[in-house]
Amino acid sequence: MFTVPMALVDFLPVILFAAAVVILQGEFYTLFSKMQFAAFSSGGTMIVTAGLFKALYKLLYAADICDFERLNLVFFPLQATGFLIIGFAAVSFLFAHGDDNKKKAAVFAPPAFSGTMIFVIGMIVGVVALCGSLTVISVKMKKYGTMFIFILSVLFMLTMGYLSTKDFEQSYINWIAQGVNIVGEGLFLIGAVSLKRSGLKEFKF
Repeated sequence: MFTVPMALVDFLPVILFAAAVVILQGEFYTLFSKMQFAAFSSGGTMIVTAGLFKALYKLLYAADICDFERLNLVFFPLQATGFLIIGFAAVSFLFAHGDDNKKKAAVFAPPAFSGTMIFVIGMIVGVVALCGSLTVISVKMKKYGTMFIFILSVLFMLTMGYLSTKDFEQSYINWIAQGVNIVGEGLFLIGAVSLKRSGLKEFKF
C-alpha cells in the first residue's frame, strides 16, 4: 500500500503549504484583527499538523515500524477544521477591514461531527473560502496573474479532496494524489510569494 519513498514525498506538500502560511501570516499581521490573525494562525497550524501526522503514519507503516492508526484517523477532522477556521478568517477580513477591523472579531466555531464525508465537505468549504478570499485580494491589488494562480491552486486542492475518497489501497492512486497535492500546494506558495512581493502588507484595502 505505502512505500517509504511515497511516505517521504508526502511531507513535501505539507512543507510547501507551511511556507505559504508563514509568508501570509507575515503579510496579514498588521491587516487582520487580533481574532482574525489568531484564527488564521491556529487554522494553518492545524492543517500543517494534520498533514505531518498523515505523512508520519505512512512512513511508520511503510517502514514496518508500527501501524499507528490514530495518526491517520485524526487527519480529516483536524485538517477539515483547520481549513474551516483559516478560510473564515480570510473571508471575515474581506468584510471587515480598515480602521473598523481592529474593533471587530470573527467569532465562529466549526461544528463537530463524525464521519469522513462531513470532513471532506468541511475541507472543501475551507479551501474555497481561503483561496477565494486570496483571489479577491489579488483582484483588488490588480494582480491578475496571481489571481489565476490561486484559481488553479484551489482546483488542484479540490481534485485532491476528490481523490481522498478513492481507494488508497492502490499504489497508483497514492502517487496521483501526491502529484496533485504537490502541484496545488506549490501553486499556493507561489501565490503567497507573489502577494508578498506585490506589497500586500502596505496595500490600502
